[in-house]
Amino acid sequence: MTLFKSFSRRDLWPWALALACQLLWLAGCESEQPKPAAGPTLVSDADLKRRLDDVIASARERHMDPQVNNAWQIVHGALAYGDEFKLRVDGKLVPGIEWILNDGKFNGWKLVPGEKGLDSIMEPGNKVGEGHEDQWLGYLSQSGVPLEHPVIVAGQKFKVRDMLTQSQWDVHDAMEATWTLMALGNYLPYDTAWKAKDGHTWSIERLVSLESAQVLGTSACGGTHRMYGLATTLNHYRRSGKPLTGAWVVADKKIRDAIEAAHRFQQPDGSFSANYFERSAVAPEIATRISTTGHVFEFLTVSLSDDELRQPWVTRAAVSLVELFEATRDLPLECGALYHAAHGLRIYRERRFGGSPLPGVTLPPGAAGAEPAKTAAN
Repeated sequence: MTLFKSFSRRDLWPWALALACQLLWLAGCESEQPKPAAGPTLVSDADLKRRLDDVIASARERHMDPQVNNAWQIVHGALAYGDEFKLRVDGKLVPGIEWILNDGKFNGWKLVPGEKGLDSIMEPGNKVGEGHEDQWLGYLSQSGVPLEHPVIVAGQKFKVRDMLTQSQWDVHDAMEATWTLMALGNYLPYDTAWKAKDGHTWSIERLVSLESAQVLGTSACGGTHRMYGLATTLNHYRRSGKPLTGAWVVADKKIRDAIEAAHRFQQPDGSFSANYFERSAVAPEIATRISTTGHVFEFLTVSLSDDELRQPWVTRAAVSLVELFEATRDLPLECGALYHAAHGLRIYRERRFGGSPLPGVTLPPGAAGAEPAKTAAN
């Protein structure tokens, strides 16, 4: 009892507070102390290029089977590898996107005719079916699938364009517009406007404003998907050569703030914070580090200029992610984490060292590997 009373005395509360902070620090919580400069061993450009090619190819060989894997997993693979994505169907490797869109039958892939086109039934939260509004359409747009590509559903013929027109019809103020913006911002001219079923006139800029107003800390995957969609759409707008005004100014600031936060909270080993853009944090699980670093890195590869992409802190992140891939080469990994990280590494590799640009990905104007943005007209 005496011991309890001694710890309860008000004049000893600073000691108790210091002890509590020390225990939190030991548990791996955020520390405001300056981070040491040590990190992953920086390698030569030739070695980095070789290792990038190796881990990108290795992840591509994790062939999925529609009898085993679900839509959430398979569509993420299509995002990362586009036309190079293969599925193992009946023991044979087949072009994955072609199989998916040609009336592919697998768990979680649920397309149905809609009021204005082709709709997708959401199954949020289970990581089997579509978890977010227009998630499939958003990822198809980033995989380079053109609007006129056929989509077969229960024997009926549609096009990807039908998914787009349904998406335009369904937009509303309370929606999570991340993947909608990702798709519409890629497929349509930046100044497109249309009438939705809510009776209001919508535009790409209005979707940009809606997404820019969202809080990243409560967004999916720390807001990295939101920032990716905003960045690629802003890149599309910048191609016009027009000055930034209105919602575009707000989006640009949100993107620059996120880049600064990613850099500020980067860990000594080159990985990014387990709390994304919110605060510094370390995750002991390697799978979590692949997920958080991969998602942030993917956003950075479409938002940084060529000069920024070559800065040492970005190179450290690339090396750290490569090392994580090398360490888990023979281990099962969650598909969302794996393929977002692989997608980021692919974009980085093409921008940093050249080669065929990834179709569908709209890079900053003047960026290595950039190509004209795809619109509904082409």
